[in-house]
Amino acid sequence: MAVYYFWGEDDFQMHQAIAQLRDRAVDEAWASFNYEKIASDESEGPIIALNQAMTPPFGTGKRFVWLAETPLGQRCSEALRLEFERTLPKLPDTSILLLSSRQKPDGRSKFTKLLQKHGEIREFGTIPPWKSDQIARQIEQTAQSLGLSLTSEAVELLVDAVGNQTRQLMLELEKLSLFWGDRSTPIDATAVSQLVTVSTQNNLQLAAALREGNTDRALGLLADLLNRNEAPLRIVSTLVGQFRTWLWVKIMTEGGERNPQTIAKAAEIGNPKRVYFLQKEVAQLSLSNLRRVLEHLLALESGLKSGQDSTAILQTKVVEIALICQNRRQSQSPSR
Repeated sequence: MAVYYFWGEDDFQMHQAIAQLRDRAVDEAWASFNYEKIASDESEGPIIALNQAMTPPFGTGKRFVWLAETPLGQRCSEALRLEFERTLPKLPDTSILLLSSRQKPDGRSKFTKLLQKHGEIREFGTIPPWKSDQIARQIEQTAQSLGLSLTSEAVELLVDAVGNQTRQLMLELEKLSLFWGDRSTPIDATAVSQLVTVSTQNNLQLAAALREGNTDRALGLLADLLNRNEAPLRIVSTLVGQFRTWLWVKIMTEGGERNPQTIAKAAEIGNPKRVYFLQKEVAQLSLSNLRRVLEHLLALESGLKSGQDSTAILQTKVVEIALICQNRRQSQSPSR
């Protein structure tokens, strides 16, 4: 394969894959001649990349040309597309052409279809932080790739500590590997708790505090997240995902569905065993209030994207959402 298109928001995994691809192709002794990274702000960048890719490498190894952060997956002129269409089938086996972008390529565009025909498109997406099952699997797989074994309790602690941050995960696993040495037993929860800063202030706990109607705790968690420079839109994204899951579980349960597998499939829950606990979590919330919470979250997302003060609007919506859930809890208390 001579042509690749890497895309996604997980910069760490993407750059690891790029480094591996480059190291396999380029002879380090000739890297200054055969490796070129072309920035997206170069007006003639795509043409330069094609010309470089068509040039035979110097010395041994292959030529590696990387067109970074390219917008071609979203917009490409007809003249440039035709140039790629003419050139890609003729790329020599001694060259690798890589295009990368954080944005997903438009599957309807002729340019994307051209890449699919002549190359490989690979996604490096970030796992949504509320999908703890997927994050746990990623942690286990990453550990295995490093020759490490973790107990289930250690994995759970790492899920809380690093979430979907793959760069931090690698740093923590390397630290644990050095500490554990050549012991044959799996790394346990005690080692993780000693070496890894396990944060209890995360987005999912903020969602739980809101669900419980605990205004003070929710505001405290929000302050901690903002002090740690957590992106406001990422906070909202997690809250939307978690409350949407709770809403689906509530809809299916009140609709009379009893099969955990069916509920899990509808709510996009990886492990059906979680359904029982999710049902317990939403037992005191009504469908109407869950819908109201999502309306507030969507309004919050819109406000953030329109440039409103992030701290002020986040604090306001956190209080409003907590009151919605709190009022529901109070209304279910038995009258005296």
